[in-house]
Amino acid sequence: MIFDFHRGRRLRRTPVIRDMVRETSLSPADLMMPYFVVETDDQDFKSPISSMPGQFQLSLKQLEKTVGEAVANGLKSLILFGIPAEKDPVGTQAYAETGIVQQAISMIKDRWPDLLVCTDVCLCEYTSHGHCGLIKDGIVLNDPTLELLAQTALSHAKAGADMVAPSDMMDGRVAAIRDALDNNGYEDLPLMSYAVKYASAYYGPFRDAAESAPQFGDRKTYQMDPANGREGLREAAADVMEGADILIVKPAGPYQDIIRQVRDNFDVPVAAYQVSGEYSLIKAAALNGWIDEEAVVMESLIGIKRAGADIILTYFTEDVLKRMGNR
Repeated sequence: MIFDFHRGRRLRRTPVIRDMVRETSLSPADLMMPYFVVETDDQDFKSPISSMPGQFQLSLKQLEKTVGEAVANGLKSLILFGIPAEKDPVGTQAYAETGIVQQAISMIKDRWPDLLVCTDVCLCEYTSHGHCGLIKDGIVLNDPTLELLAQTALSHAKAGADMVAPSDMMDGRVAAIRDALDNNGYEDLPLMSYAVKYASAYYGPFRDAAESAPQFGDRKTYQMDPANGREGLREAAADVMEGADILIVKPAGPYQDIIRQVRDNFDVPVAAYQVSGEYSLIKAAALNGWIDEEAVVMESLIGIKRAGADIILTYFTEDVLKRMGNR
């Protein structure tokens, strides 16, 4: 053959060459592990989450043990979700000084001062009705909810949190939380906003884990329509204007186009949440022997990173850290 053509295989010929020219990689600093901590008198409480194989609801003592093992494997950051012993219509335990998340923050920061502790700021795990805001006549109230979200974030800051992450999708909550933090001496505390959060069917297993399913209706009046992309950019722009330091896109895998759009349009760090349904789909297929779990996990995370995510919240964090340490 006399003609010239591109020989892309030259740079795929050996593992060393492929490693040398790899464009996207993962490190422990990219990964944030979610944990579910339960208010209970049984300090040995460790309950498997049936719809999320390998994940657990944990007492404070079990959380301490689990986090310790993860830190030994290289864990750099985590995000906490709390499950209170009692719930009420206004989510009192979300912002109580002695709430379960507030206790967990203090415990973790005492043990591992350099471990970044982020907290989910929402009311759904704490309200008896399971919605992310106050309710009147079956409607989720926006503005009255903002004060409670601000109180929740402030209580986390006082307990020692390194970062707060509002996930409620109330309009104006970033501004309300930023104002509360700044006016109480926490102007240096970063705010990672669930800026582009879709009303997704992929959240099903999480609602088992966090015991936060709505007792009536759904969350489509405040979470976004999965069909909309431009709306996501408007939400992201609003949160940046209100003071968000980091933007989250949630879910991650089915919304990689949105991750890329946010990355290209905003000069702030972008996070993506590989949610419970994404996790459980991979786990279920792996448990049935249909896929190579390790390979698919790594490919899914690389895809999210390649799409533009700087940070990935994923339930696979502990497993990936173990694999990184063994190589």
